[in-house]
Amino acid sequence: MTPSPVEGKMEKKTPELEENEENGVNTEEEEEAETKAEEEESEPPSHLPFAPPSASTSELIDDSTTVDPSYVISLIRQLLPSDLDKERTSASEEKTEKEEPWEESGCILWDLAAAKIQAEVMVDNFILDVLLANLHASKSPRIKEICLGIVGNLACHESLSCKLSSQEGLIETVVQQLFLDDSSCLTEALRLLEAAIQTSVYASWSDALLSEEVLQRVLWILENTLNSSLFEKCIDFILAVIDNEDVAKILLGHLMKLCLPDIAINLLSSEVEKSGDDMLARTEVLDKTISLVEGLSAVDGFLEIVSSKEKLVQCLCKILKVPDKFEILETCTSAVLVLANLFADENILSVLIGDISFLEGLFDTLPVVADDIEARNAIWFIMSKVLGEAVDKFSKESLYRLAELILRKSVFIEESMNVQLLQEPQDESATNDYVRLHGVKKSITMIVQIIEKWSGDESLSRQSDAIERAHRLLNTCSKYL
Repeated sequence: MTPSPVEGKMEKKTPELEENEENGVNTEEEEEAETKAEEEESEPPSHLPFAPPSASTSELIDDSTTVDPSYVISLIRQLLPSDLDKERTSASEEKTEKEEPWEESGCILWDLAAAKIQAEVMVDNFILDVLLANLHASKSPRIKEICLGIVGNLACHESLSCKLSSQEGLIETVVQQLFLDDSSCLTEALRLLEAAIQTSVYASWSDALLSEEVLQRVLWILENTLNSSLFEKCIDFILAVIDNEDVAKILLGHLMKLCLPDIAINLLSSEVEKSGDDMLARTEVLDKTISLVEGLSAVDGFLEIVSSKEKLVQCLCKILKVPDKFEILETCTSAVLVLANLFADENILSVLIGDISFLEGLFDTLPVVADDIEARNAIWFIMSKVLGEAVDKFSKESLYRLAELILRKSVFIEESMNVQLLQEPQDESATNDYVRLHGVKKSITMIVQIIEKWSGDESLSRQSDAIERAHRLLNTCSKYL
C-alpha cells in the first residue's frame, strides 16, 4: 500500500496588539493617508511570483493544482543554507529573523510536494541538493523535521524514486537522522523510510538499514518512546518491512534475531496490564501494538523464535475477556487472528482448555467481529480446537458447565452460524469445503455432542427456558450437518 503524503506543520503565532502611544483622533486626511499606505504595504513585491491562488497553502493540493514554477523556485531559494544556527543564542530557542521565512517557505514546499507535478518541479530544480545541504549544516530540529517531511512527501511518488535513491549521500544522511533525539524528526524520518522501502528502489534503502546498529536503534525507539505519533510511525515502518516480501528478505530476519517478537509482546503486555479504564483510554496505542503482533504472528518461524508464548496467550485471553469489546473492536479482531495463528503450536491448546471464562469471552466476541469474515472464521477455528479437546478430556461436570455456557451464548452462536450460511458459496461441494476449512463443521459437531449429552442426562434438573434454547440451537446446527 503506497503511503500518503502529509501536510507541513507550520507553527503559527498570533501577533500581539500594539497600544497607541497617543490618544488623539486622526483627521480624515490622516486616515486616508494611512489606508493608502497600508494597501501599498499589503501588495506583494513585484519581483516575486505570486503564490498559489488558494486561501491557504495548507489546504489540499492535488495534481490538478497549477502553481507557477518560478514561485516554487523562489521558495527553494529561500531554503538555501545560511548561518541560522549561529544566530541562535545558547539560552534561547526562539526563531531568528531569518529562520521564520525559512520555515514558512519550507512548510509551503512540504505541502506542495504532496502533488506529483509540483514534486517533479522541485526535484528538477535541485531541491534535493538544498535539503541535503540543510540536513548536514543545520542543528535546528525544526529545520531537519521540515527537510525530512519534504523528502518524505517526494518519496511517495514512484516516478521520483530513482532520482531520490541516486542522489549522492541522501540515503545515508536520512538513515543517520534515526540517531537524533527529537521525536518530530524521528517521526518524519521513519515516515520517509516507510515510503521509500515500498518503491521500486527498495533495495537501496533496505541495504542502508541493514547494519545492526541502525536496526537496534529502530527497536530502541519502539521500546522507549513516549510519543504516540512516533510510536505509531515506528510500527508502520516495521509493518511495511513485514508486508513487502522483498524487503522482508533483506531486513526481517535481522529484526527477528534482535528479539523483535518478544519486544512486541512485552509492549502488548504493558498495555493489557493497565486497569480497564486506563486501557480503554489508550485504544489507539493498543490497536497499533497488537497490529504489530498480528503481523509478526503470520511470519514463518515466529513460534520458534518467540520465548514468551504463554505471556502472549495470557494477553490475548485478557483482551477477549474485556466486557466493553466494542470499545476495542480492532484489538479484539487482531486478538482472534493472532490466537488462530498460535494454534500451529500444539502446546497452546493446553494453556486454554481449562479456562471456561476464556470460552465465554470468545463467544462474546462473535457479534463484535460479525462483519469481519476473517476474524469470524478465526473464532470458529479456535472453537473447533478447544471444543474438540473438551469433548475428549472434560469430566462430566466440566462438560455440563460448558453446555450451560453454550446455551447462555446460544443467540450469539446462532447469529454467527446464520451469517456463515448466508456468506458461504452456493455450490454444495464448495460449501462443504468452505465449512470444513474454517472449522465451522467441526465446531458445530462438537456443540451438538455437548448439548445432546447434557439434554440426555435424566439426572439433571433443567429449566424449561434452557431446554427450549437447546432445541433451537440443535435445530440451527442441523442446517449445517
